Amino acid sequence: MTVELNHTIVSAHDKHASAQFLADLLGLKVSPQYGPFIPVEIPNGVTLDYMDTTDPITPQHYAFLVSETDFDTIFARVQARGLTYWADPFHRHEGAINHNDGGRGTYFDDPNGHRLEILTRPYGSGS
Repeated sequence: MTVELNHTIVSAHDKHASAQFLADLLGLKVSPQYGPFIPVEIPNGVTLDYMDTTDPITPQHYAFLVSETDFDTIFARVQARGLTYWADPFHRHEGAINHNDGGRGTYFDDPNGHRLEILTRPYGSGS
């Protein structure tokens, strides 16, 4: 059996701005609107489909595995925007990155409070 994640819906108070925020930070493109959704396609084919809501948003966690070079580029964008970042998902170690599994990682929030993470090594891959 083959199972792959194809897409997930991301709640936003401004789907256009939220999709552009993610695309700009990760160096991706916002795809044309599809129905009520604004998709951002990740290079592995998964799309994050942003959809407007007027309801309160429950923050979700989205982690992106990136190369060491891409980490440097994305992290520089995070810093250039003046975004607060943390070494941990609980927001305890502000202004730091982690070195889990011999790689690097950091967390930051999007405009809706979703917790975004970039990491260079999958969890459990270190020795």
